[in-house]
Formats: sequence, structure tokens, C-alpha cells
Amino acid sequence: MDKLRNEDIKQLNALALAYMGDAVLEQKVREHLLHSGRVKPNTLHREATHYVSAKAQSMIVHRMMDEGYLTEEELAVFRRGRNAKSGSVPKNTDVQTYRNSSGFEAVLGSLYLLNELERVYEIIAYAIQIIEESKGVLK
Repeated sequence: MDKLRNEDIKQLNALALAYMGDAVLEQKVREHLLHSGRVKPNTLHREATHYVSAKAQSMIVHRMMDEGYLTEEELAVFRRGRNAKSGSVPKNTDVQTYRNSSGFEAVLGSLYLLNELERVYEIIAYAIQIIEESKGVLK
């Protein structure tokens, strides 16, 4: 398979970017939970949902936008991801929340595929911090 060039990545379907971003976020959250000593399998899955749910991601991205944390380019990718028509919405969330989470995942996926890993991990670390503050678990 030919390697994707940066120009190709910037043209990828926003839902494909979100697909990648979802995987990257999930991996870093799992790492975080294991490093923080939460290791019981049934606890791990339940804990992880606090970080990766559409509701959590929507809250995270709104806070980041309110604070001017995302760059103009990242905001453009967010809007592409948010506005992409997925054809389905999980039954436990509303359309707007789901779209916001898709936009957030698209930002992560885009940065990851562009090999801007430092920025990906910076955003994810801040997202984890936001969730822990909202749960009253400051690290």
C-alpha cells in the first residue's frame, strides 16, 4: 500500500479521521488507567467510559474551544468532523453531542496521521486532566 502523504491525510473523510482518533484516545486512556493503578478488568472498562464517551468528549472539546486551546487548523478539522454525516447515532446520546465527539476524534486522528504526536498526546493529557477535574480526582 502506498504511504499517505500529508496532502492526502488533509483530504481524508472526516469520519475516517475520527475512526483513527478514537483508537488513539482509547489507547492513551487505557495506558493512563493502568499507570494510575486501576487494574481490575471490570473497573477498567467502566472507568474508561468516563474519558471516551461522547458526552465526555463533547464537554472536553467545548472547554478547549472556550479556552482557545485548539489552533485554527485543529478547529477546521473539528468542524469537518462535527459536520460529517455518519448515518447513525448511538441510542444513549443526542445528535449534537455525538457530532461534537466525532469532531474531537477527527482532530486527534488528523494530528496522529500527520505524525504530530507531541500535540496529540498534549491534547489527550489535557483531556484526561479535564475529566479528572470534573470527577473531583485531581492528579
